[in-house]
Amino acid sequence: MKLQLKRPLAFFDLETTGTNIGADRIVEISVIKLNPDGSEEVKTWRVHPGIPIPLESSLVHGIYDEHIKDEKRFHELGQEIADFIHESDLAGYNSNKFDIPMLMEEFLRAGVQFDLDNRHFVDVQNIFHQMEQRTLKAAYQFYCDKSIINAHSAEADTRATMEVLLAQIERYENQEWEDKKGNKSIPVVGDVEALHKFTNLSRPVDFAGRMVYNEQGEELINFGKHKGKRVEDVLNVEPSYYSWMMQGDFPLYTKRKLEEIYKRWNAKKVAERQQARPAQPAAPSNADKTEVPRPAFQNNSPKSTPQLNNNQPFKKKEEPAKPVNEDMLQQLAMKFKKG
Repeated sequence: MKLQLKRPLAFFDLETTGTNIGADRIVEISVIKLNPDGSEEVKTWRVHPGIPIPLESSLVHGIYDEHIKDEKRFHELGQEIADFIHESDLAGYNSNKFDIPMLMEEFLRAGVQFDLDNRHFVDVQNIFHQMEQRTLKAAYQFYCDKSIINAHSAEADTRATMEVLLAQIERYENQEWEDKKGNKSIPVVGDVEALHKFTNLSRPVDFAGRMVYNEQGEELINFGKHKGKRVEDVLNVEPSYYSWMMQGDFPLYTKRKLEEIYKRWNAKKVAERQQARPAQPAAPSNADKTEVPRPAFQNNSPKSTPQLNNNQPFKKKEEPAKPVNEDMLQQLAMKFKKG
């Protein structure tokens, strides 16, 4: 059965600086427009996002800052893109959750009119997930060709899970798998460490996936306004983010891992402050001390009291001068009277 089209169906895919629809930008958009007569039109645009492309994103799609430094911004290309798909329905893989919202965000930001009303949206991922169920019951039937007896009882489900894993190891023995970067491997083997790596490809720091590791083993925020940023970088610019998470409705294990990162970050800050202080001279040991003879007495200020030494004669304290009276004046007059 061929696809029956009443109007063009535009399959499209985006490469972006990240997955935050509100903050990230498109760096490439490719469209294959399938027309009702069976003909195809293909167009691809490279876009300067106006912000640096994070290394983690470049490693996925292979587009680095130097590749788009001379390309046009989206506001310069938006109308051309809208004109190309303006009569089309839209299709993609996970397009309903990501590609269409991201494209609309760019259209709105650039002031380009593009109406989604009366269009049809075909998300190929949803067909895949709904037709090929991802339940334990479906996996048990697919891998073991059995039905679970007493489904949803803990022991029955546990045994089914064990049998599915054993069947997977047998089924995918020596089967090659390729990741998003083109690296090939044989991941499903009878080794628990290898299975751990393959079943934790997102490299979560905590089981909830609120933080993940990058290629360098550094922890990144994996949600919200700081998604894709190193946790330590966020703490540098917004230390209160730690308190917000610790007081928020996050799993306890997430908070425990965040606390470990915070303690490590804080210890670095303390060490940096100590290194920035000028070095203090070391106190001399008793062996280094030299006896300095003290002066007979010290009189460091006009108000200080003299300290006497036994080798100095005692000096009588001078009495205060008496007020001048009549007898003293007469004695002076007699003394200086001319003969």
